Amino acid sequence: MRSFLGRDILSLKDMEREEYFQIFSVADRLKPFAAERRNGDLLKHKTLLTAFYQPSTRTRLATEAAMHRLGGHVLGFSDAKMTRAGDFYQETIKDTVHMLEYYGDVIAMRHFQQGAPHEAAKWSSVPVINCGDGWGEHPTQVLTDLYTIWQQKGHLDGLKVLCVGDMRMRTMHSILYAFSQFDVEAFVVGPPDMSLLDEFKTELDLLSVQYQEKEDVESCIADADVIYMEPVVQADYTVSRDEGSKDKGLTPPAYRVTRELLKSKAKSDAIILHSLPRMDELPADVDSTRHARYWVEAFNGVVMRMALLSLVLGAIE
Repeated sequence: MRSFLGRDILSLKDMEREEYFQIFSVADRLKPFAAERRNGDLLKHKTLLTAFYQPSTRTRLATEAAMHRLGGHVLGFSDAKMTRAGDFYQETIKDTVHMLEYYGDVIAMRHFQQGAPHEAAKWSSVPVINCGDGWGEHPTQVLTDLYTIWQQKGHLDGLKVLCVGDMRMRTMHSILYAFSQFDVEAFVVGPPDMSLLDEFKTELDLLSVQYQEKEDVESCIADADVIYMEPVVQADYTVSRDEGSKDKGLTPPAYRVTRELLKSKAKSDAIILHSLPRMDELPADVDSTRHARYWVEAFNGVVMRMALLSLVLGAIE
């Protein structure tokens, strides 16, 4: 098995099956720090640099919280327009990263341009962690999601996962890549104009991912062990900031998961994950049902980033 020391975390396309379980094992080991709200000293001599060119709540704060829980230091920016990297000068990724690598031991980057973290990794002498790149991938979020499923279900092989939302989303890309390493069957539900792109389907076929495209949630929710959701009312992920409008539109019934639908159609032990934020595709009254696991998922976001930071910085093998 490859070492994680000094390794970039850019994509799940090339992550091997046993590496997932290695990461899960480290997450289990570090989980008590987050659960007990205490800080250790595992990374007390290390500094995390966060470079966020796109808005973030959970990913940035969970990554920073993870570093604090490990006793490390954090610096960075959450609005590139307040730096020379994003103002009038629009500094190149190469020049920015050549600077940032001197300020920290690991760089966590979110960018609106697909492939930007990969470009950063070419020029960085320290590990780069992809925290979301345009319509590309979101490996740290999906590792969090898989860890949550593994915890809640006790296994990944043999599960049926309903993926509902915008199939252009980076989370959908990462989770379907990850399914290539497990005996998982996916049901894919999204609007026609947000469906899987042909080139992505070709990749999934080459990776032997098991998936079926379905027209609506109701047609397949009864078979799902896990319901994995994203909004279909989406921001534009190819820009640094999308302010939107007051009238964002409503989610069509075909892509909503309601309390009534869960009661009438879903398995009694089916769980729901949603990386958030949500629109009306997942009403708030679902929060109090036995199916909701998205708050556990949010907590695990800190635990997973603790595991990844510890591994790439060599604190744990």
